Amino acid sequence: MSLPRYLEYRDSGVEWLGEVPGHWSLPKLKHFASFAGGGTPSRDNLTFWNGDIPWVSPKDMKVEFIESAEECITDVGLNSSSSSLVQPGRALMVVRSGILKHTIPVAINRVEVALNQDMKAISFAEECCDSQFFMRWVQGLNDVLLLAWAKQGATVESIEHSYLAETIIPLPPVAEQTAISTFLDRETAKIDGLIAEQEKLIALLAEKRQATISHAVTKGLNPAAPMKDSGVAWLGEVPAHWEAANLKRFAEVIDCKHHTVEFLDEGLPIVSIRELRNNRIDMSNAKLTSQVEWDFLREGRAPEYGDLVFCRNASVGAVAYVDVTEQPFCMGQDVCLIRPLTKSKFMHYQLTAPEITNQIESFLVGATIRRANVEEIRNLFVTWPAEEEQAAIANFLDTEFSRLDELTAEATRGIALLKERRSALISAAVTGKIDVRHLAEQKAA
Repeated sequence: MSLPRYLEYRDSGVEWLGEVPGHWSLPKLKHFASFAGGGTPSRDNLTFWNGDIPWVSPKDMKVEFIESAEECITDVGLNSSSSSLVQPGRALMVVRSGILKHTIPVAINRVEVALNQDMKAISFAEECCDSQFFMRWVQGLNDVLLLAWAKQGATVESIEHSYLAETIIPLPPVAEQTAISTFLDRETAKIDGLIAEQEKLIALLAEKRQATISHAVTKGLNPAAPMKDSGVAWLGEVPAHWEAANLKRFAEVIDCKHHTVEFLDEGLPIVSIRELRNNRIDMSNAKLTSQVEWDFLREGRAPEYGDLVFCRNASVGAVAYVDVTEQPFCMGQDVCLIRPLTKSKFMHYQLTAPEITNQIESFLVGATIRRANVEEIRNLFVTWPAEEEQAAIANFLDTEFSRLDELTAEATRGIALLKERRSALISAAVTGKIDVRHLAEQKAA
């Protein structure tokens, strides 16, 4: 979309803002806005919680318009805290949270709310600024504001209030702010719709992936193959020439050494829970230890080509195939080594199938800590074709997933480009780089 510029511009005096339309004003935020913080009622007093007042915290700031919150407080809880009721139509902003490393969440509340201490509500003089225009302004300049508002050297990610209050905001007349917001509402809705379509596609591809694995590792590739009852209700029939039994029948399951090592800035890599990402081993940020400790952890359990590293704590069930191209490593705590009788990737694929993940979830039900013991892993019920068929199935899945991964990557790139387009459009409109006044009343195509 090619959009015109304003006829006249002037220097804003702010390096990162550059020129703004000549008729826009340049006040500091503190000159037309007031600020309110929040607080947390005591968690020990049950009469303070589960009331009717939405209590907004950073975890609720995933939408542009707030109508509810994950937690609510009572009138008594409100009066006991340093929070106060925030009337509808204010700009709500996260001012302290780890999320501020990446973005500044901002939203408009459509109902009365209270805030926790990591939030701030900003009210504007009606004749100066519209809340929705300010929300778009923050969205469009997020990257710049993350640097401009952060206190240098702070140990906690936070927005420094004095920096926020002193910010120069380029403001068009209120009617023009409304026109810009109307245009952006319409155009961002179109872009958001396209993003949602790509996200739906990615979800469908993930479902297709799981369905393909499930069928391949339980039914095989030959639709004409004779079938037999597996003896397990949830598995049903399997090819007549396959075996089906507990994992320990077809693989050795070797626990890690329950030993805490010293981590070093330089040394040899350890693979534990955090190195298992998307069922792959990622050693780019692996912790390191000394040669002596590394050798000790590898005694009797040195990972070999074709082994599987299986997570048995926290993200239970994450599993990665040890490829010959990977550098040698030792197992850290909370993982175990599975060594199948064959070297194909068949068992790796099977352990990521719904039939296995459902078994894992069943024995984790009611557990206060998500942890599987080695015996539970050994007793997972699996299928076992002949070695040649395992290789054929693994090769088939490699090919299929290469295609699905390409489609997923393409959709992911599309989402990134759409988000960049969205941010650039908002930034251009709220800083006056484009003139959208004449488009505000046009209907969406």
